[in-house]
Amino acid sequence: MTHPAARPLFTEDSLEAKVRDLVFKGIEFGADRIAAEDQPYWRSMAATGTRPWLDTGDMDEAAEFWCSSFAALTTNNSLLNKEVQKGIYDDLIAEAAKITGDLSEREQILEIAFILNAHHGLRLASRFGGRVSVELHTDCANDIDLSVRYGRRFFAICPEHFIVKVPLSPAGLIATRQLRADGIPVNFTLGFSARQNHIAAAFAAPSYVNIFLGRLNAYVSNNELGDGENIGERVTLASQAAVAEISKGRQVATLQIAASIRNGEQIADLAGVDVHTMPPKAAKDAFAQKAKLSCQRDANPDCVITAAEDLLSKLWDISDDVRACATALEQAAPNTVDAFMKICSAHNLNGLFPAFSESDLKTLAEDGKIPVHAHWEHRLNDGSVSIDALCTQAALLAFTKDQDALDQRIVENLK
Repeated sequence: MTHPAARPLFTEDSLEAKVRDLVFKGIEFGADRIAAEDQPYWRSMAATGTRPWLDTGDMDEAAEFWCSSFAALTTNNSLLNKEVQKGIYDDLIAEAAKITGDLSEREQILEIAFILNAHHGLRLASRFGGRVSVELHTDCANDIDLSVRYGRRFFAICPEHFIVKVPLSPAGLIATRQLRADGIPVNFTLGFSARQNHIAAAFAAPSYVNIFLGRLNAYVSNNELGDGENIGERVTLASQAAVAEISKGRQVATLQIAASIRNGEQIADLAGVDVHTMPPKAAKDAFAQKAKLSCQRDANPDCVITAAEDLLSKLWDISDDVRACATALEQAAPNTVDAFMKICSAHNLNGLFPAFSESDLKTLAEDGKIPVHAHWEHRLNDGSVSIDALCTQAALLAFTKDQDALDQRIVENLK
């Protein structure tokens, strides 16, 4: 068994060592490496400065598209759940149950979910040779200590290949800052605005930030605020400019990911954005079209907005309050959510990181992945919530739903 620089954290008879061995079970790292052929279209994409990533956890699906220009694969709670629900890891769950039996039920579920995520991530890294973005359990989203603990453990498993995916929240920002201080690469996910990512880059310096551009376009079109064309693209380009500005003079820059890509046209139009995470359907569409790479650098592509323009413009504008807040956070370096929120409140940004009530969360869950604008219009107008905050929380709830399904599969195999 070949371990790619796995780093034991405890003695060889500890639970951590047993977990590590189970994560690597059956993996001869690199022995099943796929032959990555050259594809001129994707080579030309990489030449624009864009790193193409595949957004899938399906081994066979990834193999269909993988080529020498692809740099990484990214998974999430939903994609991992799809793999787990196939039943391919039921035996692994049973083995994990044996070594985690002394933990409480909730701790055991978290630990087995970690084992599944790390094992599947290693299989992807072994097969394709690129980096793999592995995501924290959704229970970590508002827990600094838990996020740091599992983030460190993911990195210790496979430092050459794993990027730790941390969801956007005040706790996630603080955890990311701590992980980055340890030199751990972080994909800071669930971003929906340039201002969210401006603050993230200034305060936490993640390796990557995201704009879920497809969902932003859907928010606009589904809620009849415009035609839904290019809003997400505009925000992505504005965010890339914002994080590039923050990164000037730093030894390691924060890079922009164009996420939630829907089609090949978006891939071509956004050539030059640091990273594209492409679901196979969009990658297939781009490759089939061989669309001309526009290397879009205009941060203001044409967008048709018919309503709520003041609210939508906050997604791509960086206000003086946002800049001042980012500076204050960077200088104060708060290490608790309360301290973080106190600084945000002092700069009139409560709506960017609102405290959602149980009733709010129920409404968002019922709305689905795309919040219903009319349900929140009053609070959007009074500034107690924002479109980017709503979209981030809705995305987290959607991932939590799939994480719950994965957890239930674990529970069923513990009986």
